[in-house]
Order: sequence, then structure tokens, then C-alpha cells
Amino acid sequence: MSPRTYLLAAGAFAVGTSGYIVSGVLPAVSRDLNVSSATAGQLVTAFAIAYAIASPLLAAATGRWERRRLMVVALLVSALGNGLAAIAPTYELLLASRVVSALGAAVFTPAATMVATTLNPPDHRGRAVAIVFGGLTFALIIGVPAGSLIGASLGYHGVFALVALVSLLGAVAVQVGIPAVTAPPAVRLRDRFTIAADRRVQYVLGMTVLGCLAAFSVFTFIAPLLGETAGVHGTTVSILLLVYGIGGAIGNNLGGRVTDKFGSQRPLLVIFVVFVGLLATLPLTAVSAVAAGVVLFLWGVFTWSVNPPIQNWLIELSPANSGLLLSLNASAIYLGVGLSGIFGGVVINSAGLTALPPIAAIVAAVALVFLLLASRPSKSERKPAPELALAD
Repeated sequence: MSPRTYLLAAGAFAVGTSGYIVSGVLPAVSRDLNVSSATAGQLVTAFAIAYAIASPLLAAATGRWERRRLMVVALLVSALGNGLAAIAPTYELLLASRVVSALGAAVFTPAATMVATTLNPPDHRGRAVAIVFGGLTFALIIGVPAGSLIGASLGYHGVFALVALVSLLGAVAVQVGIPAVTAPPAVRLRDRFTIAADRRVQYVLGMTVLGCLAAFSVFTFIAPLLGETAGVHGTTVSILLLVYGIGGAIGNNLGGRVTDKFGSQRPLLVIFVVFVGLLATLPLTAVSAVAAGVVLFLWGVFTWSVNPPIQNWLIELSPANSGLLLSLNASAIYLGVGLSGIFGGVVINSAGLTALPPIAAIVAAVALVFLLLASRPSKSERKPAPELALAD
């Protein structure tokens, strides 16, 4: 494994923190800018929507850029957005700064994933993807509690200033430690998006959207859900979320290793079958602090192990268009995450809190169906090869 891969993970940690940390400072934003909690929460939505829309468009527009320069610019844009957030005097300017930050993140993560696969041999590609996404995992584990802790003393302005500094340091690390990586062969803008018409690509992207929707609709409301099923609150919930995060870090690494050993499709089949079962039975199994800890750990393992095999599968489907496909998958992730709060709220209001995990399990089961459909060979692959003519 190339040590340079960990520099890419550090950059992913920077842009991941930029996205996740705002959840930990929402109370401070609401208080300091005199806006409601719901309005402050739109900072998360703005980031997710901007990321989802911009990622494939920017991937196409920057397709000819040398990859190291592209990643450095992306990290600088992320630093700019967070720097603007640190000095934003109004909610409107803070919202705009979140969009700027999202543009940098939308470019960096797919580019770093692709570069990681080029810096390592093919039999280490899954682990390389896992290392990059490990940066995002640790951003989730550390970002929200760190934002809440630091925000209590420095305010949200100080938090965003620190994230801007982390992004700047990431840009320096990539510039110094990553070699120049040439862009893929030039492809016309129109031709870049024809790969999205591939049936298998559509099923894989749909699987990503539905998987993220199922997972994060439950995770968004996990604190009140654990309060109802296990009777835990406050510090105990924080500890359980840490257990989930540890499971996520382990699962991300494990997903890369099993992808390298077994390919993409078999690990995904196991992951989604277990994932559906965990969600469907969560209200019945997470009935005490200890039981909830076991369930959340396993849930973290299987939720976060899904990224490496999906990313690897997309690269295999079209290596020449891997940058665009990875950016489309990133958009699919943020689309699922962005819709999860709305979906979860609708389910809770109509069927109750404990009904959310089983209904989310149905959504995950549809993602499993998409996986099976995507695994079917295409028409060109099913077509028998023509017989070779015998030489005279």
C-alpha cells in the first residue's frame, strides 16, 4: 500500500469535516444569528444539495485537469468556503459559504478516490478506496463531537476557522506529497454522460441512494429511538454513537480488504442482507444499553463497509470514465443523505418512531434488489462470441 494514500485520506478528512462539523455547531448558529433550529439545519441541506448537483458537473468540466492540481484547488476552495463562514455576519452569507465549501468537497473526494487507485496495484484497489473513505469516516466520528466541544469555547466562527486551516494544511500535504497524475484521456462532455445510460450503472447508483436513505433516516433519529427502545439518554447515547463510529471505521477497512479478495458483488450481497436484517429487528434487539451497543457496532460495520466495493464496481464498469462515475456516486450518497431527514420525519409522523427502522429496512431491501439486477450481465456480455474461422 502506497504511503501517499494516507495523504489523500487526510484531504478527505478535511473536506469531510467541512461537511459534518456543522451539525455540532447548529445550536450556536441558531443562538448567535437569531434563527430557528430548523432554519439553521438548512446549512446541512444546502451543503448536501450543492454537493450532489455540482459533483458530476465539475467532474466533467475539470476532466482534463492534472489530478494533483485539481485536488489542491479543491482543498483551497474548501478552505475559502470555511474561511468565509468564519467571518460571515449574517445567516445568508453563512449559507452561501456552505455552498462554496461543498464545491471543493464535491471535486476532491472523487478525484482522491481515483488517484488512490492509480497509486496502488489493482489487487490493493479496494483497500486504497477504503483508506480514502476512512478519512471521511473519522471526520464523522470526530467532526460532530469536536464541533460541539470547540464551539462551546470558540463559537461557530472559531470552528469554521479551524476547519479552514485543516483544509489549507491538506492542500499543502497533497501538493508536497502526491506526485503529478495525468488526467484520463480527453472525452467530449456529451460522451462523458453516456456512461450514465448503462443499466448497471443506474442500478448501482440507485442502490447507493436507497442504501444511504435507509441508513441515515434511522441514524438521524437514533437518539430518540434509543430513548424509546433502550431507555438510554444523554451521555449513554453519546457513548453508543462512539461505538457506532468505531464499528464504521472497522467496517470501512474491512470492506476494502474483502473487495480485494472477493471482488465487489459478493461482499455487497452479504452486506445488504445483514444490513436489512439489522434494521428490521432494531426495535426488538436494541432494548438495553449493552444490546444497543452490540447492534450499533454491527450496524456501523455493515453500513460503512459498503463504500469500497461500490466504488470499485463503478471503476470496473468503465475505467475511462471512473472520475465521472465516482462523482455521480458521491452525488447519490448526498442525495440519499439529504432525503433521509424528510423521509424519516414522514414515517415518524405517520407510523411512529419505532416503525422507522422496519420501514427503512424495506427501502434497503429494494436496494438489495437493485444489486441483484446490476449483477446481471449486460446484453453485450451475454452475446456469444463468434466462432473463429479455421485457417486453410
